[in-house]
Amino acid sequence: MKVYLIGVGMGNRETMTTGALAAVGECPVLVGAPRLLEPWQEGHECVPLIAAADIAEFMGTRKEGPIGVLLSGDVGFYSGAKSLWPLLERYEVETFPGISSLSYFCARLRTPWQDAAVVSAHGRAHNAAGEIQCHEKTFVLTGGNARAQDICKELAARGLGEVRISVGERLSYPDERIVTGPAAELAGEEFDSLAVLLAENPSPLVRPWNAPGLPDQGFLRGDVPMTKEEVRALVLSKLRPQPQHVAWDVGAGTGSVSVELALACPAGRVYAVERKPEALDLLKRNKRRFGVQNLEIVDGTAPEALKGLPAPDRVFLGGTSGSLEEILRLVFCKNPEARVVCTAVTLETVGEAARYFSGLGEADMVQLSVTHTRQAGRYHLMDAQNPVWIFSGEGRT
Repeated sequence: MKVYLIGVGMGNRETMTTGALAAVGECPVLVGAPRLLEPWQEGHECVPLIAAADIAEFMGTRKEGPIGVLLSGDVGFYSGAKSLWPLLERYEVETFPGISSLSYFCARLRTPWQDAAVVSAHGRAHNAAGEIQCHEKTFVLTGGNARAQDICKELAARGLGEVRISVGERLSYPDERIVTGPAAELAGEEFDSLAVLLAENPSPLVRPWNAPGLPDQGFLRGDVPMTKEEVRALVLSKLRPQPQHVAWDVGAGTGSVSVELALACPAGRVYAVERKPEALDLLKRNKRRFGVQNLEIVDGTAPEALKGLPAPDRVFLGGTSGSLEEILRLVFCKNPEARVVCTAVTLETVGEAARYFSGLGEADMVQLSVTHTRQAGRYHLMDAQNPVWIFSGEGRT
């Protein structure tokens, strides 16, 4: 039996290819979402089904074809065709591509789309605002709990309210609506749950180079302690951050690790926890200096200040004020699989950290000594920094 998987474009038959139109004409039976079946009620038996398993089960009840399955947009772009192909292997399947919402919308906006990051927040959890934060151009399929106005509100909350947003509703239909403006402005609008969005961010968050270890002189310091460049590079290596991670920097000081984490997690969020006024001021200034809008500064003392934060994927403990055990307990309560890295320079902290980290998964303890040189006349002398212990490990489920 023949089965046609037909991309119908935006829904208006004018956006269908001639091949797709001919395939629909051949099929006495059409299957698909009710919206897609509406134009084809006359001359066809229309069966409203959406789930791939339900469609495959229906095919098993029929002996004659061809049967056409109508799929919105293009069959290769977040389409149900992906789930259907393996379920229909015993049939003679022919696939007809369609016009995707991405290509249609960008054509309406007169902008190319080959340079756009593509995100689907329709029916799935996705940090769309985080993706917009780290790309110059981002296309988003919205829906569910990630409507266009929700994404605009999140962008405004991140300090990205000036990002240019275009939202398209009911594309290709007579009541098509396209709105363009700053994210902060569109956050007050109401958009359809099945809208598409294109964001243009002229200043995306990017690391100046791929590896961690920003130069120490790039940070504003004052008299606040700072995790130095070489130690910081190893700390980031041990943390193994990913772009979408939520990270905590506890005892953030000047924010050197916070900034590195924010650059390493451009689609995520970093929370820098600090209680000293001078350090908090430097944190704010270094945040502005490096343009890391995904860095949030938390004024408070751990572990109390951590209780209201979202569950972390990665945690750096640069200063615990004697509360290491309580902090670790709270971290693993929020996320049993979190990865934690802690630095220690005093023998007392080294002993305490060794006890607690030895019980973690992938426990690792490294002592790092760094010596720079300084010039004295025509000579260069060794200028050793204090040895630093670096502990790392993961929770166990």
